[in-house]
Parts: sequence; C-alpha cells; structure tokens
Amino acid sequence: MLLLAWGLGRWLEVSPGEHLRLVPGSIIWGLVATVPLLLVLAWMLRSRVAAVRNLVNLVTEQVGPLIARCTVLQLGCLAGVAGISEEVLFRGVVQPGIGRWLPESGALVLTSLMFGLVHAASRLYALFAALMGLYLGSLFLLQRSLIPPILAHGLYDLVALAMVAARYRNSQS
Repeated sequence: MLLLAWGLGRWLEVSPGEHLRLVPGSIIWGLVATVPLLLVLAWMLRSRVAAVRNLVNLVTEQVGPLIARCTVLQLGCLAGVAGISEEVLFRGVVQPGIGRWLPESGALVLTSLMFGLVHAASRLYALFAALMGLYLGSLFLLQRSLIPPILAHGLYDLVALAMVAARYRNSQS
C-alpha cells in the first residue's frame, strides 16, 4: 500500500511523507482520538442490533482464523503496518490530492467514501469504515499531521484484532 501511495503521490504531485511530522501535541491527539474509536468498538461487540451482531460474527469468522495464533507483538506489527500504510495513502496522498480540485470538506467526504469502499466486506462494514475515514480525515485536517490518525488507527486496529482473535479462539473451544 505504501508503494501505491508513492506511485499515486507522484501522479498527483503529492509527497506521501509531507505530513509525516510531529507537531506539538500530535502524539497526545493520536492517543486521545483512539478513545472514541474504542468506545464504538466496545458498543459493537456488545450490541444487540442484529446487523451489528452479524458484522461482528462475519469479521470474527473471516479474520479470526488468520490471526488466532498471532502474538500481541505480531498483532501490533500488523496493526502498525495497516495504520501507517492506510493513513499515508488515504490521508497523506488521496485527500490532499483531491483537495486540489475540491474544497477540503469535499476531499474529506470523497476520500472517506473511498476508504469505506476499500473496506467493503459488507455494506455495514463499509459504512463504519467510511465514518472512521471521516473521523481520521478530520483529525488530519485539524492537526495537519499524519501522526495522530496513524496512532489512532493503529491502536484501534491492535485492540480490534486482539478482540477478534480472542472471540475466535473462544468460539473454537
């Protein structure tokens, strides 16, 4: 995905690393921004809404077998790679690239829809991913740095992957 970001960045004349910089408070923003994402995850895992339960089961059944035997370190590496590569591509290249032709709000919405489509394991998953894209894209616009969305995305993915692995292991016992 980083290779795609680099190639797309060259085509759009956007440097993928331009926004990979620490700005005052960027680490704190990234950590704090993780909390709402984890609250949504906790709600989803406990939800009684049938569509949400079906989504959790779908992810557990499809992703669980792939990660059930992973260590926390391996899950952390996977989450880190996903957080970095997806944020560099979508928030670091696509969003600023589209922002050359559309207002920032339009670029944010269009990039978030693309982010949702890339995560379209189901319609509901695509919707949740698009909303997460709006959130992370807004965080990027607020901070003008990729560090906060990378941290929030990576930490969220780490917890979500650990929960999926645990749910899958529990379902197999």
